Amino acid sequence: MPPDREHINTSYVERANLTMRMHMRRFTRLTNAFSKKFENHCHMVALYAVWYNFIRIHKTLRVTPAMESDITDHLFSFDDLIGIVDEWEKTQPTSGSGAI
Repeated sequence: MPPDREHINTSYVERANLTMRMHMRRFTRLTNAFSKKFENHCHMVALYAVWYNFIRIHKTLRVTPAMESDITDHLFSFDDLIGIVDEWEKTQPTSGSGAI
């Protein structure tokens, strides 16, 4: 079913973009906090998405968006996030360089 044309609006996307720019310096102009490698930039955006949806309690919701959507029933911590990254790294093939 296509969306109702009367309710199509870019304000939600623009608000999400502004929130991301305000939370991550790499999206603001005239800064030296940028990613030199595109892969590192993608990883940072993924970490931000997990933090925003699973760790950060939103004032209007009083819970995380993941909890409000019934994706999870508990608040994640940074330790949980580190554990997720560690588990993901175990599944990745090893490279000879050892550098990230």
